[in-house]
Amino acid sequence: MRLSRAFLPTLKETPAEAQIVSHRLMLRAGLVRQTSAGIYAWLPLGWRTLQKVEQIVREEQDRAGAQEILMPTIQSADLWRQSGRYDAYGPEMLRLKDRHEREMLFGPTNEEMVTDIFAQFAKSYRDLPRNLYHIQWKFRDEVRPRFGVMRGREFLMKDAYSFDLTKEGATHSYRQMFLAYLRTFARMGLKAIPMRADTGPIGGDLSHEFIILADTGESQVFVSKGMLEMDPLAETPDYDADLAPLVERWTSHYAATDEMHDEAAWASLPEDQRVSARGIEVGHIFYFGTKYSQPMGLRVQGADGQAVVPEMGSYGIGVSRLVGAIIEANHDEAGIKWPDAVAPFKAAVINLKPGDLSCDALSERVYAALGTDGIYDDRDERAGRKFADADLMGHPWQVIVGPRGAAADKVELKRRMTGERHEVSVEDAIARLNG
Repeated sequence: MRLSRAFLPTLKETPAEAQIVSHRLMLRAGLVRQTSAGIYAWLPLGWRTLQKVEQIVREEQDRAGAQEILMPTIQSADLWRQSGRYDAYGPEMLRLKDRHEREMLFGPTNEEMVTDIFAQFAKSYRDLPRNLYHIQWKFRDEVRPRFGVMRGREFLMKDAYSFDLTKEGATHSYRQMFLAYLRTFARMGLKAIPMRADTGPIGGDLSHEFIILADTGESQVFVSKGMLEMDPLAETPDYDADLAPLVERWTSHYAATDEMHDEAAWASLPEDQRVSARGIEVGHIFYFGTKYSQPMGLRVQGADGQAVVPEMGSYGIGVSRLVGAIIEANHDEAGIKWPDAVAPFKAAVINLKPGDLSCDALSERVYAALGTDGIYDDRDERAGRKFADADLMGHPWQVIVGPRGAAADKVELKRRMTGERHEVSVEDAIARLNG
């Protein structure tokens, strides 16, 4: 993408309504624009990042054996009446009627719908286990939407739903998602900490939130230092193995949100092992047994010929929320510092002297080598503006092309995350960026 032709409306000043870092930087860097309270349009730079986050989520769900579907956003109120949640859910649910006066709703979650869909397919114990997921826009009418995409009314969410014949099978499905979540967030450059959580309106008796630490986090969290030193990507993703030891290894460390905090257990830890910080929830997993399958009439025939009510779990990741959370964990005073895996572009080529034949030729050469993963600042702007915009947008690498370097067939490489700079040959720069 050439910056001279790009639709990237950056802002010099921060809008007054932006209260947290990610909201300010997403507006200033031209990732999103608010269209109404808690609802945002995703512009090209933000959309590319959102797609990369979504793809990592999808890959790890597929790796864990979940199968992708896509369910409607508009659901029938009758489904929710079957589960007993239609009246209990509260004003966050957007209720509406179609032209035939049938009561409908804009889905905030999909336990009822997926149970109904699965019930039409599953007849025998041979049809289980299954795990179905989709990545879909949802709506919850928050009373006070704030913090940009971190607490919006419309949001992109991955929600998965497992169906098992027994509690033991359902627990294994839960552990598979536990591992998938550890790997998903680690691949995005995030340290996500699993914390035992309240099940809330979803229901059930087993639940973990996945929390990343950030100074501007929405809640206070308490974590054993040992957990912060664990590496999720060191885990071998053998999803058919017994995952109980893996989950036990992670949950044996103390980790709790304010709501679940045990002061006595916390006090028993050595003082140098206690980390008290702010945290942002990026994922939540639940095992809730037959809470939905029972009232909605989901039955399969067991091996003994008797009817069995399948055990269920659900597993959510806030995909659009993750974009804000990544920024909260990776920024400085100049702007965003994208981890490589989710950056909208891997590198920005900065031509310090457009119109200079050697600078233009070298910039075009590097830009062509980067393919669709490069953005070329070919604007007739002063160097300071170009550097400021590149830092604001947060591209992991900056390839700086000036007349002196171009004469020697060299460029300056700047690593955004660390600020390190090195002058290298063009061949070395291309090899490093495409490696």
